[in-house]
Amino acid sequence: MATGLREGMAAIAQRGLMQPQESMLETNKKSNSLYIGIPKEISFQECRIALTPLSVALLVNNGHQVVIESGAGNGANFTDKDYSEQGAQISFSKKDVYAADIIVKIAPPTLEEIGLMHKGQTLISALQIGTLKEANLKAILHKKINALCFENLRDEGNVLSVVRAMGEIVGAASIFIAAEYLSAAFGGKGLMLGGFTGVPPTEIVILGAGTVGEYAARTALSLGAEVKVFDSSIFKLRRLQNNLGSRVFTSVMQPIVLAKAITTCDVVIGAIRSQHGRSPCLVMEETVSRMKPHSVVVDVSIDQGGCFETSEVTNHKDPVFIKHDVIHYCVPNIASRVPRTASYALTNIFAPILIDIGEMGGLMNMAWNRPGIREALYCYHGHLTNKDLANMYNLPFKDLELLVVANQ
Repeated sequence: MATGLREGMAAIAQRGLMQPQESMLETNKKSNSLYIGIPKEISFQECRIALTPLSVALLVNNGHQVVIESGAGNGANFTDKDYSEQGAQISFSKKDVYAADIIVKIAPPTLEEIGLMHKGQTLISALQIGTLKEANLKAILHKKINALCFENLRDEGNVLSVVRAMGEIVGAASIFIAAEYLSAAFGGKGLMLGGFTGVPPTEIVILGAGTVGEYAARTALSLGAEVKVFDSSIFKLRRLQNNLGSRVFTSVMQPIVLAKAITTCDVVIGAIRSQHGRSPCLVMEETVSRMKPHSVVVDVSIDQGGCFETSEVTNHKDPVFIKHDVIHYCVPNIASRVPRTASYALTNIFAPILIDIGEMGGLMNMAWNRPGIREALYCYHGHLTNKDLANMYNLPFKDLELLVVANQ
């Protein structure tokens, strides 16, 4: 009986979503013509941009209008000319950019940026739930902005597409960072990662067998290093072994084995992620103090608090500090170290979504047909549709599907 009721409600919601109701349109003139705004990022050391010039050309050729704030692509080495040549409108006014019907950006909007947005607008950006302020969330709800966080976007294979793409980049980049700080030019012990006849390879320990850990291991192995991967999940360790296609030392988080590996290695990559809240602190200061002099710690988990007790947040201009004679690299936004590559990865995800929004006649039409998009929608018409956020701030939660039925 309950199943039949749910199926009936779903059918009603789907029929309603296919109707051209004004409340469901985020376009200005035609249901298949979007007005997209790309503002310049004002967050500290955020150099990525959501759309590259070629993606803008794709959108323009599909009948959409794209307005970009002047200088928005400078951090990723895309000039205003690159965008204008592909059909984008370059604006020197942030207010004009935020007049667009759909705003696509990287960092979560600040209160100032939310103030420039208009009622019923669509926002695609990061949410960064760990640093989200209640005032910002309430401001988005007050303006009835349809907000979609790209951390929760899932593709057809039910994979978190943006998280996966950034994890691949960050995992590989963490090894290159470690290689830099192992060299004498950066104060390291003067080692290369390995692969030379008669020379022992550098030992690298990776904490975490997720996407970051997998790509860190893949990159380290390709450079000739000796790699050990630790994770509490046997499933993740087995998946990593299968994906790498080669045998690599793996172990569950046995404290004695882990401590021994860390104190004898040359590099430790911390890539432990938490589904909710802070990342677990796995390596105590006492263990770090016993590491070899001039060893390198790269704490990729620092944006969730870090998995080393000695970790402290740093930035791209002053990325490292030395504690117990160990070099610590604790920059939260590693992907912005290679913003052009990261922007290419992001635009491959965002451009098809925007095309689909236009072809399907609106965000909600697409969201209904794409569960991976629907799960990323956390605010809809002034209602909070993400249960984790509702519990975190003790705000009322509304089921998205029921909201759609109620709007019929």
